[in-house]
Amino acid sequence: MRYLVGSDHSGAAVYAVEGDTAVNLTALNPAIGVDLMALIRDPSLLDSIAGDLADAPRVAVTSIIPALPVATPGTIICLGLNYTDHIKEGGYDIPDYPALFMRGRNSVMAAGAPMVRPSCSERLDYEAELMLIVGKGGRHISEADALDHVFGYTVFNDGSVRDYQRKTHQWTPGKNFDNTGAIGPFVVTPDDLPQGAGGLKIESRVGTEILQSSNTGNMIWSVAQTIATISEYTTLEPGDLIAMGTPPGVGHAKKPNPRWLKPGEVVDIEIEGIGICSSPVIDEKDLPVKVAAE
Repeated sequence: MRYLVGSDHSGAAVYAVEGDTAVNLTALNPAIGVDLMALIRDPSLLDSIAGDLADAPRVAVTSIIPALPVATPGTIICLGLNYTDHIKEGGYDIPDYPALFMRGRNSVMAAGAPMVRPSCSERLDYEAELMLIVGKGGRHISEADALDHVFGYTVFNDGSVRDYQRKTHQWTPGKNFDNTGAIGPFVVTPDDLPQGAGGLKIESRVGTEILQSSNTGNMIWSVAQTIATISEYTTLEPGDLIAMGTPPGVGHAKKPNPRWLKPGEVVDIEIEGIGICSSPVIDEKDLPVKVAAE
């Protein structure tokens, strides 16, 4: 199943996507809600409308404005170093334990929403990544059972402000600027992808310029290994998000000059079998001014 969370003239909904069209699942059963959390908690909700899907009205996918697949994710955990050639281009030693960090809710946004270059830096970088959504939670999950805990896979652009990332040994500032991490728009369930979403082409582009091009089969730690490792120290909850690291070709490592994202560009992250996460880049000074409520 391929899901899309978003809104059109009829309001916010969860859609099932087939080709260029989509069925509004929320209209068929309001209990499905307006993000994926209800289906994550109770997949049988889909069974209740299975007989209605074939004859349900369809809308063009292009008419739907994407929203975050999970509106308020509990935990967003990211792998920092998971492709050997990316580790080398960054000047790091190959680790024997994954480099893990967390992102906050304000740092992420839906695919299609602006990716914001902050006013304090011009060093906004891109990172194409596979992201998984936890379905069944748990602690001390074995590697053998880990894939049973995946609800689906999506696309992530782990936008990074490199000079702030390098200010300390902890990467938190550079990885948590508001509106730098784009997610979506599609979520594909494991039954429609290779085991662990392995062997998929992953690429980042600006227009016809290919920035990164690799394969998820090149990850050091697989999805199953990552879930098992993370669940050693924390309880994973339904709806948590885990980003699986980026391949080589990031902007800060380009020679002879770094390749930073610039306002006016559109960066596309594509993963085979899942889709394209597209983000226009804007400068923070060009954001609409928020007027405080009186």
